[in-house]
Amino acid sequence: MSIQDTHAQLKSEIWQAVEQSGIDLSGIDKGTLTSLVDVIMDATLMALDDEMGKQVQSETSKVVGTAVSNEVLDDDKEDILWEGRPFLSISLQYTITDERIRITSGFLGKARENIELVRIQDLDYKQTLSERMINVGDISVLSHDRSEPRIVLKNIKDPEAVYEILRRAVLHARKRHGFTYREEM
Repeated sequence: MSIQDTHAQLKSEIWQAVEQSGIDLSGIDKGTLTSLVDVIMDATLMALDDEMGKQVQSETSKVVGTAVSNEVLDDDKEDILWEGRPFLSISLQYTITDERIRITSGFLGKARENIELVRIQDLDYKQTLSERMINVGDISVLSHDRSEPRIVLKNIKDPEAVYEILRRAVLHARKRHGFTYREEM
């Protein structure tokens, strides 16, 4: 279910609960009541996501920072630059290292997809209005990977910061391996 669907369903259930409560709200204008329902809905979604994150791992996402130091990128071991999961998901995990993007899916059984950073051609991120309100978004990755050339990291918290971490890591991986891509015209 998409964030927009979850958002609409939760909003509908809150309105239904308000109507069934029997509380006299005639003294509150419709605009104020709508704003109140929206605030309750956003707070509920954030609390639910935080609780789901506690069940999946001790911290919901780790961000090293957009200013990833060259020492982290230049050493010989694979360093984790960012780990996280999609908003309201417990079965999908994203990890960005200084060498690859690792996508782990599944709750009981696990499947893993790896995309080497040097194979990435293009990165984009986008946010809808409702996603901007809760600071999540999607990062699109186009690569030379044969099995999955286009992937989307969906519903990432703070997508702009994660996009910058990934962009810098891709540029550094290309430089380290001497890879360049020419655009076709």
